[in-house]
Amino acid sequence: MQLVPCIKWGQVSDPMTNNTSCAIMGIINVTPDSFSGDGLVHDDLRATHQAALNQARQMAADGAVWLDVGGESSRPGAEPVPVEEELNRVVPVIGQIRATLGGSVKISVDTVKARVATAALEAGADAINDITAGQSDPAMLGVASAAGCVLMLMHNRARLGHISVDQTVGGQHEPTVYQDVVADVEAELDRLTQQAIDHGVARDKIVIDPGIGFGKTVDDNMRLVNAIPRLRRLGFPVLIGHSRKSFIGHVMQLPPQERLEGTAAVTAISAYLGADIIRVHDVKMMHRIAQMSRALRAVG
Repeated sequence: MQLVPCIKWGQVSDPMTNNTSCAIMGIINVTPDSFSGDGLVHDDLRATHQAALNQARQMAADGAVWLDVGGESSRPGAEPVPVEEELNRVVPVIGQIRATLGGSVKISVDTVKARVATAALEAGADAINDITAGQSDPAMLGVASAAGCVLMLMHNRARLGHISVDQTVGGQHEPTVYQDVVADVEAELDRLTQQAIDHGVARDKIVIDPGIGFGKTVDDNMRLVNAIPRLRRLGFPVLIGHSRKSFIGHVMQLPPQERLEGTAAVTAISAYLGADIIRVHDVKMMHRIAQMSRALRAVG
């Protein structure tokens, strides 16, 4: 059985019957400070770009439908990256991936800067993946609207500089207090999607992301994974980005490099519950797990 993109933009209805498979998104971190230890920045920028292209080729061969290219880490405590540096990291990589792999994969740029998003789209990206849902840069929604591209909007209440550190687990964004995390995230995503639509972004180009790990407790994150069917009823494809994150580390008391099994468990549940896109570091294994989870769901 071939795992193919399940996204039918604008046609999402019953989350347990409409989508039949999920798309795996491979993470390409063109950064020196990724929390997961997989950043690709070398002393020689050309070597960095080549390493990213090699990773993209392998991820595509392993089953990735989407490749998410980012040049600024969102890990707790990460320093902001100047726009010129972020452009130099991601734009050549996106251009090389598009030239090498053609239309066989979809490319998203993981950025909160409208200028970077614009350059990435010109280089061949298909989507903007904004972890602040267009709130960090007032021009972002206009860029997405003008380009007619896919826009991925993530719920994020994490406060810059507010982090906690565990000796085993590492850093994490301090959680926000919610009355009901699922209801609150659902309401805020509803507001954010409407804001994007009001700025001219087509409804059938929007993807929502509950923001696993961004200002949520361990239990909050697990409740949001379990709430995938409810979130899909907002009428948009759902992206889940849980790979190697700290809530898995807290449950298993393991550092990021040892969270493969925990990530696999969340991937299996997310795929079974109807996630449309699953964003991961370990593409081959997660592709196979998602494929099996959807096969189980398909027979009831």
